Amino acid sequence: MPPAPLIDASHAAFIQGPVGISVAACAHSGMPTLVRAIGCRIAPDSPQVTIFLSAVQSARLLKCVRDNGAVAVVFSEPSTHRTVQLKGSDAVVSTLEKDEWEQVLAHRDAFVRELGPLGFDPAMVRTLLSHPQANVVALRFTPTEAYSQTPGPQAGAPLRADA
Repeated sequence: MPPAPLIDASHAAFIQGPVGISVAACAHSGMPTLVRAIGCRIAPDSPQVTIFLSAVQSARLLKCVRDNGAVAVVFSEPSTHRTVQLKGSDAVVSTLEKDEWEQVLAHRDAFVRELGPLGFDPAMVRTLLSHPQANVVALRFTPTEAYSQTPGPQAGAPLRADA
């Protein structure tokens, strides 16, 4: 019997929502690298998570992933500080699949709406998350670890279906 997925439908909806996404990887030397992602997708029929990145801005991180496949991704909702972290060891870099560009654009629009009430200029947020389609790549991985990282006493606890 296969193990239960680490993220349930509620967590999947959250990490595909209007969240800030930070992706980290590490070189064999131990030197870390961190970039901002521009969207996320979880296929309904797969445990695999896809993160969208600017290939230019993420060049060093993508090299680390190609070298060792290890990745950590943090999803944080600015208005509530609710935060989830996923880790995986089988990450691969690929081109966008059909309809994924639309998901990148939808994420940008949702994040603009999330940050507006917090006082962030929509033009600034759009600029931060805007990249030419030809420059966007997909980073696909299967989560092997999942944690709640929301500030408070449960930060760092393994993710639970009711969290």
